[in-house]
Amino acid sequence: MSITKKSILIIVAVLIVDQVLKIIVKTNMLLYQDIHVLGNWFIIKFIENDGMAFGFDLPGNYGKLSLTIFRIIALIGISFYLKHLIKIKSPTGLIVAISLIFAGATGNIIDSVFYGNIFSESTPFAAATMFPKGGGYGSFMHGHVVDMFYFPILRGYYPDWIPWKGGDAFEFFRPIFNIADSSITIGVLSILIFQKRFFAEAEEVPEASVADSE
Repeated sequence: MSITKKSILIIVAVLIVDQVLKIIVKTNMLLYQDIHVLGNWFIIKFIENDGMAFGFDLPGNYGKLSLTIFRIIALIGISFYLKHLIKIKSPTGLIVAISLIFAGATGNIIDSVFYGNIFSESTPFAAATMFPKGGGYGSFMHGHVVDMFYFPILRGYYPDWIPWKGGDAFEFFRPIFNIADSSITIGVLSILIFQKRFFAEAEEVPEASVADSE
């Protein structure tokens, strides 16, 4: 299988899994509902945010719109960079990492751009419906990103001797995230961990190979 096909397969697979899980959660769970999968260590918790990763958001309509536009511009940049990496036959690991980042960014952008139009509002009292008769809960590019994975592995209290935080409760891992967030994180960490290897291999690509790919 060519690296182009591998890249497309990764992107399509991540998007399908991400969107299917989000639709299942949004149409079957109440907002803020918990489903304990492994005790208190692994919880499916349905929340929504305005588009930033791991449950964070940017308040206000203009903040939401600005964030969505920025993400779309960034996604276009990533797509051109990915195409360039494939063209010059960059290391497979680097292309896979960028493909994961692209897929994750696309997954969350789909929520932000379209979910407001195609879903009714999720509340703590009623699950959302898809394509409601009265229209969606928001306008184009003002949808909320669906998050669901919650791993509060460690819970406790800060020691009293820690300034400002002593006695306060702490929790690890607090952020709630989705498949798209995970895809972005895996891609970024792969680049950070293997950057020397990726870019060393890129420098070793013969110029003839680059020319052949054009």
